[in-house]
Amino acid sequence: MGCLPLPILFVVGFLIGKAVGGSSGALWGAGMGLALGLLLAGLFIALVRRRR
Repeated sequence: MGCLPLPILFVVGFLIGKAVGGSSGALWGAGMGLALGLLLAGLFIALVRRRR
């Protein structure tokens, strides 16, 4: 569950970027989606570990 945002945000970022800026926008959107997914996964894992 902690890694689920990675592929979802990667694909969503890619699709939004492609719609807005073509091929270049798709690359930037996928990169931003991947970075946001990594950040959210890390935050989720940190919150789960803190509760114990």
